[in-house]
Amino acid sequence: MIKKELTCIGCPMGCPLTVEMEGSEVKSVAGFTCKRGDVYARKEVTNPTRIVTSTVRVTGSSMTHMVSVKTKEDIPKDKIFACVEALKNITVAAPVHIGDVILTDVAGTGVDIIATRNA
Repeated sequence: MIKKELTCIGCPMGCPLTVEMEGSEVKSVAGFTCKRGDVYARKEVTNPTRIVTSTVRVTGSSMTHMVSVKTKEDIPKDKIFACVEALKNITVAAPVHIGDVILTDVAGTGVDIIATRNA
């Protein structure tokens, strides 16, 4: 049996978690104080994902030259760098509104990049 030690990022408490695995199967999770900890631990050791946040350039805006963006959903952790690389040369024209899709299917993940503020 393999033990993995994690710190939960599901809520601000940051609980220390211990996950016991047999092969690729999670046998038990200990240390969480809310249900999110159990869910996070199981997902983190079997299929880790993250929300990616960044910025892209904006043209035609008197307010700003950049707008913040994020993945609409979490993406596989191993696709983060491909996601950031895909955003590197993106420029959008103003106006940009919160929730506007900036890039579809980033890095082949099926997840869109959306604006998180107006510009």
